[in-house]
Amino acid sequence: MIQLEDLTKTFSTPNGPVVAADKVNMTVPTGEICVLLGPSGCGKTTALKMINRLIMPTSGRIYINGEDTTQLNKFELRRRIGYVIQQIGLFPNMTIEENICVVPKMLGWDAKKAKERAAELTDLVGLDPHQFLHRFPKELSGGQQQRIGVIRALAADPPVMLMDEPFGAIDPINREIIQNEFLKMQEVLKKTIIFVSHDIDEAVKMADKIAIFRGGKIEQYDSPSQVLAHPANPFVADFVGSDRTLKRLRLLTAVDVRDIDAPVASMQASVEEVLVSAKSHANRIVVLIDADRHPVAYVTADELSGATGVVSDFAHDLPTTVPVGADLRAVVSEMLSHDTMWITCVDERGHFAGVVTQPAVTAALGQKSSSVRDQATDARLANV
Repeated sequence: MIQLEDLTKTFSTPNGPVVAADKVNMTVPTGEICVLLGPSGCGKTTALKMINRLIMPTSGRIYINGEDTTQLNKFELRRRIGYVIQQIGLFPNMTIEENICVVPKMLGWDAKKAKERAAELTDLVGLDPHQFLHRFPKELSGGQQQRIGVIRALAADPPVMLMDEPFGAIDPINREIIQNEFLKMQEVLKKTIIFVSHDIDEAVKMADKIAIFRGGKIEQYDSPSQVLAHPANPFVADFVGSDRTLKRLRLLTAVDVRDIDAPVASMQASVEEVLVSAKSHANRIVVLIDADRHPVAYVTADELSGATGVVSDFAHDLPTTVPVGADLRAVVSEMLSHDTMWITCVDERGHFAGVVTQPAVTAALGQKSSSVRDQATDARLANV
């Protein structure tokens, strides 16, 4: 857990004192990610750097797991905190393994343990240790280097991580991949993380809590759902954007809104049998599956009415399917792309896993926002 109490930083300038951080109070629970957002010069990076004393506070207290860090030597403090920056900062004359092992060796780990940790973490971010550990940074792509920068900060297993726009310099495709890998890793490691970003979409995806800064003060500190649904003031509303309702689509996945009781039948089922299921369901659509429960087609109640035979004679190709863990932004995008009001979900084996409809998505967005994040917590990482 990280606690900031009245954390303040005042800089002296020729024009007088400037307050960069003004009595910042915030608690980040153990195992959660807090993203600091705000315009340039708002104090978010200053607040972050005071935690590991890259910037010395003017006043206030910082507690990590209940310990007042003002009592710690700054070098000892920094060895307890993982730190990731946008520029990565890998040592070019060291191999990837040597880069990752820097802090563990400083802490007195034996070489075997440090190397095992390097291999474990490299594998955790989707890079083959046998291929990458003995390469030099210049032999890696920018996205690969960024992954190494992240796991280097994790090498000594610190309880706390600070991240200063760590994915900001990466192209959108690689940024999405790295974010997903990081969230998978966080699901396993449960670090307490404070993360500076300038991107509200990144914050919504990554954060358990968001702190929005202006003029050195926190304007709102809350869950992404609350910030988007109930901005504290006009500044926050303007900062998160007029499309904030659409941004909330990231907070839920298909598994949260799917209809698992949607009618389903085999391709060889009789029309009479399927028509009973179709008429009893509001959507009036039946998904047809093969012998392995893979959805392959659909029929509607209207076209079956009065017909006989087997449903395969009336089957239409499915417009598309989505993974059951896909976030609702991706689901709605697929609906729009295929001009449909419903979409079939599949599990990781490609088996039928329910149906998502446009009314169900609308209803989810209309729920009290305080419940949205709670419903999505267990499924948040299923989209990666």
